[in-house]
Amino acid sequence: MKRILFTGGGTAGHVIVNTALIPSFREKGYEIDYIGSYEGIEKELIGHMDDVTYHGISTGKLRRYMSKENVKDPFKVAKGILQSLSIIKKRKPGVIFSKGGFVSVPVVIAAKLARVPVVIHESDFTPGLANKLSFPFANRILTTFPETTEHVPEKKAEYIGAVIRDELFQGEEEKGKEMTGFKDGKPVLLVMGGSSGSENINEAIRHNLEALTERYNIVHLTGKGHKDDSYSRKGYVQFEYVTDELKDLLKLADLVVSRAGANAIFEFVALKKPMLLIPLSRKVSRGDQILNAESFERQGFAHSLDEEQITDETFLQAVNKLEEDKEKLKENMNRYEVQKSKDRVIELLQHYEKRKG
Repeated sequence: MKRILFTGGGTAGHVIVNTALIPSFREKGYEIDYIGSYEGIEKELIGHMDDVTYHGISTGKLRRYMSKENVKDPFKVAKGILQSLSIIKKRKPGVIFSKGGFVSVPVVIAAKLARVPVVIHESDFTPGLANKLSFPFANRILTTFPETTEHVPEKKAEYIGAVIRDELFQGEEEKGKEMTGFKDGKPVLLVMGGSSGSENINEAIRHNLEALTERYNIVHLTGKGHKDDSYSRKGYVQFEYVTDELKDLLKLADLVVSRAGANAIFEFVALKKPMLLIPLSRKVSRGDQILNAESFERQGFAHSLDEEQITDETFLQAVNKLEEDKEKLKENMNRYEVQKSKDRVIELLQHYEKRKG
């Protein structure tokens, strides 16, 4: 029996590519396993998928800053390596695909110990810490941006572009209207601050509700625990987080305000959605989203607004400017061809799986 194991988690961005690939391997008759954390978002997104066996392991956060938890984390990672090694030896996958995030590190190390080939996918412009730690144990490292190959061991690197979920192209506008109740002809603004939400983006939307709803219908994905029913207004609907319904909301949307995670913004380009990107600040991140946003703005795919520059006024101006420029942005995005990167990933994974077998 052919078997493949996926890993990745911590944020939705470290899971989405896996959800794009899993159905293809299910159709090809593979037994599918997934290693994630005990209670991370990966369990929520993967745990309900048909014919996928989910395994939870211990994982540390691998912080770059000083913290008391740093003393405990190496022991958590060590425990995760032993747990992963046990799972790998028991399930005997032919190949492992890692999307990154802290949970992937013990899995990739265990795979090397078990002599199972590993393919890593790096979405961002520059590699994250978890993937950097995993690179020495990988057989192949795939990148979304061509520039990223400069930060990856040359003999292992391959630029393949973005892996886009097929289901995103199957959205139905009518279902989006049913979810939101929007019936007039106002343009629809979809606002999403990531799976955990963004306080700054949420506040900017809510402080400008009166002005924004005069011009737009707004779908606000607030993030877990950030929905606030005290903000009730015609033309404004809130959801904490959506999964299967996202394709319908994207089909309905004319404009998008979003963080600048690589997976999401490449999906917006593929769907030709003009976007205002508000990348995570360097104060709370390593700056990868800033580089992503700068790259997309240079290519004429998006506008961007630094988080430190957000005020009620600057946010409203930026949204209205996006509306004014949407046709030019869509014209630029029409020149971007969605590469057959998904097929290339599948081809590589099958190659390593056969070589292992």
